[in-house]
Amino acid sequence: MNDQSTRPFGVKDQVGYVFGDMAGSFVNLFVDAYFLTFCTYVLGISPGWMAGMFLATRLWDAVDDPIMGSFPDRWMLGKSGDKFKPWVKLFMIPLALSGILCFSNVPFEGVALHAWVAIVYVLYSIFYTGTSMPFGAMASVISSDPIDRSKLSRARSIGGTIVGIGALSIVPVVCFDKDSNILPERFTMIAVIFGVLCIISYLLLCSLTVERVRQQKQEGETFHYGRVLKAAVKNRPLIGVMVATIGSMIYITGSGQLRSYIYKEYYQNTSFMSLASLGTLPVMLICFVLVPKIVDKFGKRNVILVMSAYNLILSSFILLFPIQSAFLYTVLNLLATIGQTAFTILIWALVTDCLDYSEWKMNFRADGSMYSLYTFSRKVGSTIASTGAASALAAIGYVSGVGAVQSAATVNHIYYLVNAVPVVTCILELIGIGLIFNLDNRKTQEMYEALAKRRGKETV
Repeated sequence: MNDQSTRPFGVKDQVGYVFGDMAGSFVNLFVDAYFLTFCTYVLGISPGWMAGMFLATRLWDAVDDPIMGSFPDRWMLGKSGDKFKPWVKLFMIPLALSGILCFSNVPFEGVALHAWVAIVYVLYSIFYTGTSMPFGAMASVISSDPIDRSKLSRARSIGGTIVGIGALSIVPVVCFDKDSNILPERFTMIAVIFGVLCIISYLLLCSLTVERVRQQKQEGETFHYGRVLKAAVKNRPLIGVMVATIGSMIYITGSGQLRSYIYKEYYQNTSFMSLASLGTLPVMLICFVLVPKIVDKFGKRNVILVMSAYNLILSSFILLFPIQSAFLYTVLNLLATIGQTAFTILIWALVTDCLDYSEWKMNFRADGSMYSLYTFSRKVGSTIASTGAASALAAIGYVSGVGAVQSAATVNHIYYLVNAVPVVTCILELIGIGLIFNLDNRKTQEMYEALAKRRGKETV
């Protein structure tokens, strides 16, 4: 039920949620985009080994995510009554430190070096789950109103975009010299700065947001994870969102990891990487203004389907007809990004609908555990992208090392590898939201009305 003693939902909650997504993004986006680059170029580790490491780490996540996701449903930390904030505070500093360790140019060699890379990446993965899971599930307890939750979804998309545009755009400028050579010590410096900003942003999240929805446990009620899995299997909208999100994460992680390779090797001009990042700002602003208005008229699901189809058409053109100009390539990719940006803005609102669907159809709610299953799909997408990207680089003959020179065939293959990623993404998004997700406008409104009536009776 809603806690009536707190201030009403407002701008402070939305601003706090923007900072919450910025916090995790400072570490997550940096690691996703440049950890493979740092390990192959600076540490000299082969992409084939990195592929195996990414795969093994994500297999661990298959166990780690559901376990940690159940923590807020099992135990409450502190005396504040908040369900999710204490877990964010517990893991935020370890997350920031793990990001710094990922970009440390250590003096190890051989087995010791490989062990170091594996350990720091596993630690990063654990601590990121520890913060991202409670942050994402928090939307369901900040407000029970679907309009408020849509605003939180939009706020979350803004946070990651701000970091992607404002923060990551400086990485190519700072970490590569004028000849596109890597400066290892600069990566470590950026990791420290991002770690500090991560902690500050999480503190602002906790300060500005309020957990209003208090879920009362019945006396003697115990938590059983088997019930969570049973509810998830029957939750068709959640399964659809998970499939679409796997596609989305393939784009976010895969394109982020491989961007430096296409600009460095194919176009031999890393300066356009900053333009590619900064160019997403007007895209985000346009979508921020227009998407909510279009959604009011056509619905979240329909907007995602149309924009994903648009993205698929333009991305397929770029893949099938190689663009020789780095500038034109960047512009066309930014135009295609409009479709993915709309998806990013709306997907979090669909996730909270999935949590409501479980309560509606099965009279069961365990937001932390259910949300952890969704975040697991994000990890699956990242695994496919990370493992696939590293494996594909090895398969096309990419040679690791700061001064390595790639063959002409390898350079051409890099182009097709990078641009196949958004095509695969759009196909999975269309399958997940178009064929599996079954909450259209009418059914969603029916769910909202039924839950409002049910919750109203419970508070009488």
